Amino acid sequence: MTNESRPTVYDVVIVGAGPSGAVAAKRLAEAGMSVICLEQGSYPDYTKLRHSGLEFELTKQQYFAANPNRRKAPSDYPINVSDSDIEPLMWNGVGGSSVLYAAAWHRLKPSDFRVRTVDGIADDWPLSYAELEPFYARVENDFAVSGVGGDPAYPPGFDIPLPPFPLGAMERKFAAAHDRLGWHWWPGSNSIATVKHNGLLPCVRRGACVWGCFDGAKASVDRTHWPTCIKLGVKLVQNARVLRVETGSDGLATGVTYVDRETGITHFQPGRIVIVSANGVGTPRLLLNSASNEHPNGLANSSGLVGKRLMMHPYGTVSGLFDDFFENWQGPYGQRAYSLEFAETRKETNFYRGAKWQLMGMGGPLASVGTWPWGSNSDVWGENFHATVQKRFGRSAYWGIMAEDLPSEDNMVSLDPGVNDAQGMPAVKITYKASQNTMDLLDFNLARAAESMKEAGAYDVSGTPLMRETGWHILGTVRMGNDPRTSVVDSYGRSHDLPNLFIMDGSVMPTSGAVNPTGTVTALALRNSESIIEHRRSQPVSGAAESLKVGL
Repeated sequence: MTNESRPTVYDVVIVGAGPSGAVAAKRLAEAGMSVICLEQGSYPDYTKLRHSGLEFELTKQQYFAANPNRRKAPSDYPINVSDSDIEPLMWNGVGGSSVLYAAAWHRLKPSDFRVRTVDGIADDWPLSYAELEPFYARVENDFAVSGVGGDPAYPPGFDIPLPPFPLGAMERKFAAAHDRLGWHWWPGSNSIATVKHNGLLPCVRRGACVWGCFDGAKASVDRTHWPTCIKLGVKLVQNARVLRVETGSDGLATGVTYVDRETGITHFQPGRIVIVSANGVGTPRLLLNSASNEHPNGLANSSGLVGKRLMMHPYGTVSGLFDDFFENWQGPYGQRAYSLEFAETRKETNFYRGAKWQLMGMGGPLASVGTWPWGSNSDVWGENFHATVQKRFGRSAYWGIMAEDLPSEDNMVSLDPGVNDAQGMPAVKITYKASQNTMDLLDFNLARAAESMKEAGAYDVSGTPLMRETGWHILGTVRMGNDPRTSVVDSYGRSHDLPNLFIMDGSVMPTSGAVNPTGTVTALALRNSESIIEHRRSQPVSGAAESLKVGL
């Protein structure tokens, strides 16, 4: 029955239709489990993209803007960033932030799982690279990762399923420079199809990846996973703002309460298992808002760590101007090549851990006078305009410097009770300050990247440390670990407090590494889902949820 007095009970209720939620939904449905996914947004409307039109550069930051505080779509919620050095970026809808990501794809390195052991700081993960490796390989195929396998920065066995984009003149120039310097470089690996694969079409290299891929080449899960999920019988409910995870008298999760944003009607959706995949901001928001008499500090929060230890990969840039002319507006927008030369702790420095460098294209003509990646455009208008465009457009390149962020309990996501979203749910406050370790790490890497630029032939080099609107990677706020006193979930994403509540997104990562996290969070979601399948017969479920199944 499906009426409000006796709603359908699903084996699994998933909150969030982004990469982790989609991976979990697909695998659990393949195993014969009934799955419903509640998503606060809807499918992206790619008809709003006009990549080939002259107005694209003027309109690209409207519907598909990455900053929810600027976008202010009906599916978004307010985020107070007055006490944060970095603003979180995300997409709230089917596909999650994979709709807007640049699609740079990496695995964490083995040392990233052992930071406490290697460097005596932060924490070790409750699992190893070797344990996650087979799941990395499986999601890399599903996400149509293209590139060149065998990067010596990784252990043997990191193969890439799809062929790479060809190296252009810009990439070859930097490859030769790094060869002379004796520094690591490798062709870019991206979850962008270079040949037909998993429902995706080959990339036509518009270079507009971070504003949504109109051509269907980038592996966003609205294309790679949700069509299969729907065929497998997964029910996807759009425009459903989940307010709370509910619990029974036995202390187990019974399901979730959500508001249909279009009708304003509140519903309860029961389930035997609840999975929250709402990203490193949305997940702690939901857990904290699920406080009750039994869980006064928020759900799954006996450790007090829900929302704490926020990491956002502080990001800087180093740009160079060249006499050579590159077709650097062509795609992919994301990394054409990358370097992990300085991604580990070096004894001669005054900081721990390191950064990944990604060699990026510069975009179209308007990007020549924008603040990204130049840091400021106050001096380019007026009499300097034409000269600036002439020297920058097609004659520039930049290294994006992505710093490993160390966890600190002072950096956090909390509820902002003074502000509610349209459904009455408390908004979010971000408290984040870059540490001295971060600033020293960025300064060092920006100086080295300037050396790379000059070696590659740049006649003018400029750097911008710690850019503000760069919080694409929102990690660490629901930490995983073996000890319930110092972590929220175990190595399979299962809550220590409620064994039928799972968290599957970047919030569970104990440390951030220095690389893009989508490969890791989706590999974790696949591993966690396999564990749920393996143990489903012994899975504890709430008696309240089970009682609703009577008569179905």
